[in-house]
Amino acid sequence: MDFRALADAVATDINTGKLRPGQRLPPQRRFARAHGIAVSTAGRVYAELVRRGLVVGEVGRGTYVRAGEPLAEPALVEPAEYPAGRVDLELNIPMPPGRADQLARGLNELTREDTLSGALRPVGAAGTPTARAAASALLSRAGWTADADNLLFAGNGKQAIAAAIVALVPPGGRLGVEALTYPLVKGIAARLGVTLVPLAVDEHGVVPASLRRTSPHAVYVQPTLHNPLGVTMPHRRRAEFAQTLRELDVPAIEDTVYAFLREERPLAAYAPERTVVVDSLTKRLAPGLTAGFVAPPAQLKEALASALRSGAWAAPGFALAAATRWIEDGTAARVQEDKRADAERRQSIVHQRLGRFSVHADPASYHCWWELPVRWRAETFVAAAARRGIAVSPAGAFAVGPAHAPSAVRLALASPPIPTLAAALDALAALADSDPDEHAIE
Repeated sequence: MDFRALADAVATDINTGKLRPGQRLPPQRRFARAHGIAVSTAGRVYAELVRRGLVVGEVGRGTYVRAGEPLAEPALVEPAEYPAGRVDLELNIPMPPGRADQLARGLNELTREDTLSGALRPVGAAGTPTARAAASALLSRAGWTADADNLLFAGNGKQAIAAAIVALVPPGGRLGVEALTYPLVKGIAARLGVTLVPLAVDEHGVVPASLRRTSPHAVYVQPTLHNPLGVTMPHRRRAEFAQTLRELDVPAIEDTVYAFLREERPLAAYAPERTVVVDSLTKRLAPGLTAGFVAPPAQLKEALASALRSGAWAAPGFALAAATRWIEDGTAARVQEDKRADAERRQSIVHQRLGRFSVHADPASYHCWWELPVRWRAETFVAAAARRGIAVSPAGAFAVGPAHAPSAVRLALASPPIPTLAAALDALAALADSDPDEHAIE
């Protein structure tokens, strides 16, 4: 039997509630015997479920079902004035009130017949001179300037990351990443046949010595407001990391998707000849109409452009035209400032509600990292939170291999209204103070 068909069957059991959040799957050998398959095939089934984000494996503990779809019961039943439905602290979709109207006004001119016809034409990976100039202005920060001549465009940030990996890492090659990394990178690497190599991280970001020990073909890093840890590399660490990249002749993919929230000199300013910056409008403006940016050094431009073309990842003409207008008319800058203030307000609420716990967060960030009390296991906490209508992400979702998954959760703060966020954090604090045995699944 094909392992994907078995994975589909288990996925159906999870989605229909037959297998509940926090429930442990049988050991792979027992699963193999029950289905009459080889243990290696069972391993592929479990790996596929992990790739889909449905389960998380923990060394020495087993494989557990992740928090699934929200239950029908209202979220935050107490107090009753908060809205029913799931409170999403799993996905970061920052859209402060009133921003949709502001974005809509920026599109009025674009929807005129004479301008719309041009926006509907296809564009290549290099976009247009106007789009490149606008994107350069948007991405440049802290004394670093994105070279407009080398800028390329993708449909979104995920496609920009995929193209960069294709261009820099051969099939079967090795990509160095923080030991806890953006989950989508794990999925992209698996589909491309790229092996992820975990790099050690401390309170200052990636430890350069770990790069020397692993010698990957390239690295993917988030030096500013790292997801999920919220760590920002200080100047000295960036300089040291850049020097290590030079000595080992390793290129870097620098994901700056959250860097708009905090003014920092990018890694590309320290190692411009070997750093590819990837970014997008997804967090800055809105995920529904977005564009991805790729800012490579000149010698890597053609390899990146080829990857974008071969993957059919170039930005659609209308989205690129909209992005250009939002940047040129100042909408992007105004929304960015609003979101900076919004993120700071939300972090203040985190400090008020969860300050007595081991919560790590940058005051400028839209997420925080919570090292749970020792009596809690991350998957049990996630499942118990889900039964209260609150979705959070366990450390295992970000871990490169189960050995790197601590007992922690990431809280994404951007999506719910502020009163709902405050109530959800109060509910999670009460949950953390309780005994996990009170929430065991029977």
